[in-house]
Amino acid sequence: MGAVREQNVETVKAHEAYMGTSVIAEGRDTAIDDLRHTPLNKGRGATLNPSSRFDKHSHHVFDDGWQSLDELPPFKTHVQVEKPKTIITKNDSPDISFDRSINPYRGCEHGCIYCYARPSHSFMGLSAGLDFETTLYAKPNAAQLLEKELAKKNYKPRTIALGTNTDPYQPIEKQWRVTREILEVLEAANHPVGIVTKSALVTRDIDILSRMASKGLAKVCISITSLDRRLSRTMEPRAATPGLRLKTIRDLTKAGIPTSIMVAPIIPVLTDHEVERILNSAQAAGAQEAGFILLRLPREVSPLLRDWLLKHYPDRYRHVMNMLRAIRGGKDYDAEFGKRMRGDGPYAWQIGRRFELTCKKLGLNEVKRTLDTSQFNPPAGEVENQLTLF
Repeated sequence: MGAVREQNVETVKAHEAYMGTSVIAEGRDTAIDDLRHTPLNKGRGATLNPSSRFDKHSHHVFDDGWQSLDELPPFKTHVQVEKPKTIITKNDSPDISFDRSINPYRGCEHGCIYCYARPSHSFMGLSAGLDFETTLYAKPNAAQLLEKELAKKNYKPRTIALGTNTDPYQPIEKQWRVTREILEVLEAANHPVGIVTKSALVTRDIDILSRMASKGLAKVCISITSLDRRLSRTMEPRAATPGLRLKTIRDLTKAGIPTSIMVAPIIPVLTDHEVERILNSAQAAGAQEAGFILLRLPREVSPLLRDWLLKHYPDRYRHVMNMLRAIRGGKDYDAEFGKRMRGDGPYAWQIGRRFELTCKKLGLNEVKRTLDTSQFNPPAGEVENQLTLF
C-alpha cells in the first residue's frame, strides 16, 4: 500500500511539472488526500474551473488551510437565454458525414469530462471546466429561426444533425423543450434529421420520430462510453446510466426508429477493453449500425482530463496519457483531418480492427441507412408586402 501511495505521489509531481501548477502543499505527506473532491463540484464531471483562454487575467482557487473552500456555495445549474440570428450551422469537414447541424443549447449539464465541446464555452468568456456544465444557454427561438431558414428559396435539403456539439436531450430539455419544437418543424417540412444523444429523454419524442422514421426521415444514435456504472457515473455524472441507454435503444427500435450505437470516446486503459461488450449489448438491444471515436483532447480538455485522472484514477494516469500520446504523434491531441477521430499508429490500428471484426461478426453496418430528402416540403415563407408607387 505504501508503494502505491509513493508511486501516486510521483505521478502527481510529474503532473505538476507538466502543467506548471502545484497540487501538493509543502510539509504534507498525504498527497492523495489533497486531491479529494470538495462539495463545490459534487455531482459534476470537471474538477477544475480554469479561466477562459481569452481572459487577460486568470483566477485560481486554493485551500488556505482553514477549509475556506467548504464555505463556498456548490455549483448550481443556471440557464440563460441566447437569441442567435441563425440556427443552422454548416461545416465542410471531410471526416464527418453531415454538412449542417443544430445545437439547441450551449454548454451541457451531462458534464462529461472528455467532451470535445468544452473549449467552445471560452468564446463566451466562461470556463471550459465547471462553467461548461453549470452555466448553460438555451435558444428558445430556434424553431422559428429554423422555419425561416427552411423557407428560403435557395435552401437545399440535406440531413440535419442534432447533438453535434452538446446533447439536445440534456436535462434542461425537460423544461425548455427546444429540441421537440425543432423536431415539430422538421416533421412538418418532411426534412430528414439524425440525432446523437446519451439521454433516455429522446424516448419522449418517439411519437414524432416514429412518424418521421416511417417516411425514411429520422434515425437516432445512442452514445455509450462504458458499461461500468461506477466509471460512467464518475466521468458522465448527469447522463443516463449505461443500462438505461441500452433500454433506450430497445424502445426506439421497437417503435420502428432506426437506431445505431456510437462507442465514443474510446479511452485507452479505462474503456478500450469494453469495445466488444458494448457492441454486443447494443446489437442485442436492436442497434443496426455502429461507429467509434478515439478520445480527443482539444485545448482545455487536456488539462481537465489530466486533473480528473489524478483525482479519480491516479494509478492509471501515466498509462492513459502515454497511450494517448502514442496515437497522437507524441502530443495530447492532433487535430489533423482523418486522424483526429481515429488516431494513428499500432494501437489505433488495433482498436479499428477489433471494432471492424466485431461489427462483421454481429452483422452491424451491413446496411447503411440514407435518409430521404426528396419529400422536403418547405414551410410557407413570410409574405412581403411591397408598397405601390401610385
